[in-house]
This record gives sequence, structure tokens and C-alpha cells, in this order.
Amino acid sequence: MSEQAKKDIRIRSHVYDHMVKSPNRAMLRATGMDDEEFKKPIIGVISTWAENTPCNIHLHDLGKLAKQGVLTAGGWPVQFGTITVADGIAMGTPGMRYSLPSRDIIADSVETAVSGHNCDAFVAIGGCDKNMPGCMIAIANTEVPAIFVYGGTIAPGNLDGKDIDLVSVFEAIGQWNNQDITAEEVRRIECNACPGPGGCGGMYTANTMAAAIEAMGMSLPGSSSHPAITEEKLKDVEAAGEAVLHLLEKQIYPKDIMTRKAFENAITVVMALGGSTNAILHLMAMAHAANVDLTLDDFNDFQAKVPHLADLKPSGHYVFQDLYEVGGVSAVMKYLYENGFIHGDCLTVTGKTIAENLAEVSSLKAGQQVIMPLENPKRKDGPLIVLHGNLAPDGAVAKVSGVKVRRHVGPAKVFNTEEEAIDAVLSDEIVDGDVVVVRYVGPKGGPGMPEMLSLSSMIVGKGQGETVALLTDGRFSGGTYGLVVGHIAPEAQDGGPIALLKTGDTVIVDQDTKELTMDVSAEELAKRQSTLVIPPLHSRGALGKYAHIVSSSAKGAITDFWEKQD
Repeated sequence: MSEQAKKDIRIRSHVYDHMVKSPNRAMLRATGMDDEEFKKPIIGVISTWAENTPCNIHLHDLGKLAKQGVLTAGGWPVQFGTITVADGIAMGTPGMRYSLPSRDIIADSVETAVSGHNCDAFVAIGGCDKNMPGCMIAIANTEVPAIFVYGGTIAPGNLDGKDIDLVSVFEAIGQWNNQDITAEEVRRIECNACPGPGGCGGMYTANTMAAAIEAMGMSLPGSSSHPAITEEKLKDVEAAGEAVLHLLEKQIYPKDIMTRKAFENAITVVMALGGSTNAILHLMAMAHAANVDLTLDDFNDFQAKVPHLADLKPSGHYVFQDLYEVGGVSAVMKYLYENGFIHGDCLTVTGKTIAENLAEVSSLKAGQQVIMPLENPKRKDGPLIVLHGNLAPDGAVAKVSGVKVRRHVGPAKVFNTEEEAIDAVLSDEIVDGDVVVVRYVGPKGGPGMPEMLSLSSMIVGKGQGETVALLTDGRFSGGTYGLVVGHIAPEAQDGGPIALLKTGDTVIVDQDTKELTMDVSAEELAKRQSTLVIPPLHSRGALGKYAHIVSSSAKGAITDFWEKQD
């Protein structure tokens, strides 16, 4: 290239630099930046703050702390917001259909804000079931240095000296319907269950995902355990703002941390703690975004070898704050690592490996009872089981923590909406031995794959948690327990076998053989298939878009599945 050509390029570059940067700087000066700030990296601070839910109501203030951390470390912080849908608020209402779709809306909006404003790195702060994996999917897709911060668990409610939480309210409704408690007792539980900010207090989906993200190395040690209203939480949020600048300086990207081994660590911790069934959906979706090959059946591999150790609600006695007080998730990880269950060589957002981080962590407190010893676990294998059979050829998910029934065989009572099933439960039409089936509520059919916490809690509240099985192509809350199976795939809306099931058919659920079948001949199923009429897909607005592009729950209910198709 001639010297004149090189000179022309320099001139064009100089002109282009002024054309692009000068207008940008003019606008940014109005936001408070000056010549010195223009030299600093721009760090996004993404808060999923919302005023209508305790899980997220405090996140805006936490965002300010993260900004302070960024300033301390020499960056220029810019705070953005995104939407959130709180499952506890939406539960049992039409709004529940928007919960799972919100995960992907959040992911897309965070990616759009960070990339559209050319952020050099970002901190994402979440506090509820779907905004946490939503932030993580965005972190994987955006491909700039990033850290996730959990807003923290809620303190337990207390009534008459006993810890209670949101699930206590749902179960109280079933107890009231069964005439075991009065309406005034239900009100007392309602008024005392949620004392302040923070994610739902048991080993439910928010705490499950926080633990999984820390185990993956994408949040600072301790972030998942520190309760919302503690000095430790304030410190770890500010520290995250500083730490993301270190990631940028060292050029450590999400892809360097979110590896196959990191996901294996996350699954191991979820199994040991007895986490939510939703973790399977979300971890598969996060893995897809990170280009990590993770399948539904991978979870059975870890279920077989990782024991369930945590005596946490909904099936146990303690809440997440109790775990924090005996050492937290980091101490559990240390215990698992010392006994060969955790990959120690995985990189984390501290810039150190898991093993290096855990070397600085205290062990579980002596004499504690929240985490059972490996030699005497709550369950010798994991509580999240993937089932297969002619009712779920592509798989289904059961959480069997605390469930003593190993095999249930009974007649199906089939409903096409959750509301119909709830009416049947409240009218005492469901009897011991039944298999309640709710279908056409999958990712496409719901649309949005709503959770069935209201229904499952009413069944438990009526004392039928182990005598009645509940099956659905929808989801369950992390607060659900009992004999429940969800995520049945293919879903009814896709013409899956669950659409062919009829009331009176015998259904078999077996956690030892991992079987979910119906005692209906192939010939009879073919006959039913020939006359099956599938309802039309939802076709308007956000739910319409979602219904037309979402994948099967067996793939994580992701909305960009075409990238993986042949």
C-alpha cells in the first residue's frame, strides 16, 4: 500500500472518529460525563427492579451500590432497567402465562440495552425466578465481561414461633377447604408469611438459581446466600461492581467461565440442595446460549450419583436463611469439593478457580443440621428425576424430595385447564389413588407453561400430597412438593401422547424405573390420534409470538432453537 493510501485511510478514520464520537459525546456530556470520563470503560448495571414484588423491590437501591463499586474501580456506570414478572404475584391467575416468556424477554432486553449502548462490561442484578436465568442468557449472548448478583433471600415469616413462607399460604387454602383451619387462621398466615424484601425463602426457584449461578462461577462467592437485608448483601453488590472491572482488565469473558464443567458443578449443587424442577429448564436454556451441549438426560446422570443433603423447604424443615447462618452455599460447595463432587479447576468471576475460591471459605458450622452428612443423606441420590415412557417419549421431570411413594398406579382424571382441576379438588372430586392430569398448558399450549403451585399446594393442604399424583405438560413452582410430574414432552399442543389420555386410563409413575406410562395399547392410541383436534395457537401479542417460536420443554423452552436445528 502506498504512503498516500495510508494517509487517506488516516484522514478518513479521523473524520469518521469525529463524525461518530463527537455527537455521542455531546449527548453523554448531558448525562454527567466529561473528558476524563470518556477515557473510562462504560459499565452497564442492569437491575430487574419492580415495586410490586418483594423479590425485586430493593434492587434499584442495590444497583446504586453496584454503580459505586464501578466508580471505585475506575469505570463509568450506566444503570438500565428491565421488566420482571413475579411468579408469586402471578400464581393462579392468567398472568402466570407470562412468567416463563418473561425470561426470554428479559434476556433479549438486557442484550439489546448493553449491546445497543456499546457497554464494555456489565453487572446484572436479579431477584426472582425468571429474571435470574434471563440475565444469565443475556450474559452468554452479549459476550462481554459480566457478573451476576443475587438480590438475596427473604427472611422467614414467623407465626406463633414457627417459620412460615409464601407456600404456607397456598397450603393453608387447602387446609381451610378441608376444614382443618379457619378463615381467620388463613388470614393470620397471609399477614405474616412475607416480612420484607427478598426472593421466596425456601429452596424454591430463586434460591435454586442463585446457588446454581454461584456454583457455575458467575457470581462472587457468597452472593447466593447473603439474605436481602444484611450488611453482607450490600457489600457483595458493591464488590461486584469493582470485580467486573477486573474481569475487563484481564479479558475474562462469560464463555471462559460458562463451560461444560461449570454447568456440571451447577447441576451437582442443585441436586445436593434439592432445588427446583425449573432449574432443569433454565440450565438447559443458559447452556444453549453459552454453546454448551446439555441435554435433559444429562440430569439423570447426576441424579444417580449426587445425594440430596439439604433439609430445606418445601419438603424439609429449614429456610434458605438457615443455610446462610451455617455457612451458606459456599460452605456446601467446599464440602462437595472436598469429597470429589465438584470440579475445582473451573474459572470464576473472581479471576480465580473454584478451588482457589473455596480455599478461602469456612466449612459448614459444627453441629449444624441444615446439611446432612454424605454418610447419612436425606436421600442417597438426587431428588430431580427425568422420566420416560409412552406418556412422555421426550421426557418429563419429577421432584421426589421427601416423597416416600416409589410407585403410583391409578386412574387418570384429565383436565384441559388448571382452573377445572382446582374446582375438582375443592369439590372433593379427587380421591386417594387418582392421577390428576392438566394438559394444554405447555410452552406453546399455555401459552407460557404456567406453574401449578396453587393446585399442588391445595392437594397437599388437603392431605393428599402422597396419595394423589399430579401430572402436567406445564410447570411447577420451586415451592411445590408431593407426587408431581411436570414438563411432559411432547406437550399436548404438539400432539404429544398426553393429548390422547382419557379420564379412567391407568397411569403409572415409578421413580425407581424412571417410568411415566399409560396402560393404553398402541392400537387404541393410534385410533385416538386419528380423531384428535388440537386447539389453535394463541396468535396475538407477546404470548402469540412466544407460542409460535418456543421450543419443547425438553429443550429448555428456548426461543432461538433454529440455531441448533439441522
